[in-house]
Amino acid sequence: MAVKLSNATLDQLPEGVKRPTYDRSKLTPGIVHIGLGNFHRAHQSWYLHQLMQQGLAQDWAIVGAGVRAYDEDMRRKLAAQDYLTTLIELDPSGRSAEVVGAMIDYVAVEDGNGPLIARMSQPDIRIVALTVTEGGYFIDPATGGFDAAHPDIVHDAAHPEAPRTAFGAIVAALRKRRESGVGPFTGQCCDNLQSNGDVLRQTVVSLARLSDPALADWIDAQCTFPNAMVDCIVPATGPKELALVQTFGIDDAVPVTHENFRQWVIEDDFCQGRPDWEKAGATMTDDVHSFERMKIRMLNGGHQIISDLGELLSVETISGALEHDGIRAVFEKVEREEIMPHIDAVPGFTPEQYLELLLSRFSNPMIVDTTRRVAFDGSSRHPGFVLGSVRDGLAAGNPVAGLALIEAAWCRMCAGSREDGSTIAPNDPFWPDLEAVAQRAKDDPRVWLQQRQTYGDLADQPRFAEAFENWLRLIWAEGLAEAMDVYLAG
Repeated sequence: MAVKLSNATLDQLPEGVKRPTYDRSKLTPGIVHIGLGNFHRAHQSWYLHQLMQQGLAQDWAIVGAGVRAYDEDMRRKLAAQDYLTTLIELDPSGRSAEVVGAMIDYVAVEDGNGPLIARMSQPDIRIVALTVTEGGYFIDPATGGFDAAHPDIVHDAAHPEAPRTAFGAIVAALRKRRESGVGPFTGQCCDNLQSNGDVLRQTVVSLARLSDPALADWIDAQCTFPNAMVDCIVPATGPKELALVQTFGIDDAVPVTHENFRQWVIEDDFCQGRPDWEKAGATMTDDVHSFERMKIRMLNGGHQIISDLGELLSVETISGALEHDGIRAVFEKVEREEIMPHIDAVPGFTPEQYLELLLSRFSNPMIVDTTRRVAFDGSSRHPGFVLGSVRDGLAAGNPVAGLALIEAAWCRMCAGSREDGSTIAPNDPFWPDLEAVAQRAKDDPRVWLQQRQTYGDLADQPRFAEAFENWLRLIWAEGLAEAMDVYLAG
């Protein structure tokens, strides 16, 4: 019989399952984390747990939080098991389980976010961290600036005491802290964004300025927003994962599976102190940007290459896509010829070494990471992860044909069907619009590039636009496999 996970049953877990060795009843909070998805629990929470296992960071425990109605379901599930999570490491050499106990509470999820604002206003909270997806920061994709016209932002500016967004709640809490003399906190972004701390600062300060310019100036001067690069492949949890945790003798309603690799590179800029992240394996540095450029361009951009091709060719998983000779060959050619020339080495990795690491990680058959999950939200991920390499290639006079092929494959995918005729269910916040444009692009490919919010002026760059048009016409006429063969032969 599997043991129902809770504080009271930690000693009953089967031998071989790692568990907290610290007294969780003596932990006190220091961090509010908004967005308690799988990635956070396999990454930041794990690093903090490792510190606690060393007897450190006992006053930095995590209070979970969310701002959407569906977050309440996660709160209830975690509360029923004392906020413990089972992490299952999936390595080709075997599997292992570890119970992580760094989170000790979860704020009630209510309209207006009153409980969250109140909790972040308390002096024991010194860091507010977020994982709210790359597309969740209200960035105008055409300019990279703040999207003040978004309906949620308009609402929060008009109703700062009862905001809808996490950022509105942060602004409201900082207002209370300023008024009470508690002082600022550090905003820590844990999402895959270049200069993610700068992006978080832009969102928070810009939103505050819409309702209280003096508060915005205070936040900008007093709060810190360290940049960071985060990395760990963490699949979604479904029936397979729920069954898998039972094989370890654990009854966990929200287990997390992950690969045998983590990386966290952090700018050391915390206005109210921080845990000793480096003692758990994180890298503290003043040069986060070189690390994040390598990771975002090569890993996240590479993920889009694999997932878009895989979706169209009905390959369900990332590891399965790497077993497909054509997809793997396109991935390696684009990386080596069109992405890596614009990537500098970082301590520990040359671009070639990093590519070999990616090939190993992406090929891990134990990680059942779907092409559908990785291809989700292409409207944010292509501008954020792929198009920067296009711009660098154009500026340097380097090849961009492979990247143009990937953009054509994404357009073809957004038409809503795979090459075998099966339907691709909506997989983007803007899917209806994307699908409509993709259907029109079948006859007029350039219309796809006219989506200025995604492509900016790339439609006006003949070398890229012509290559895109030729690839899309070939894909529709002869199929993706033929287009891939032509690219590989070129």
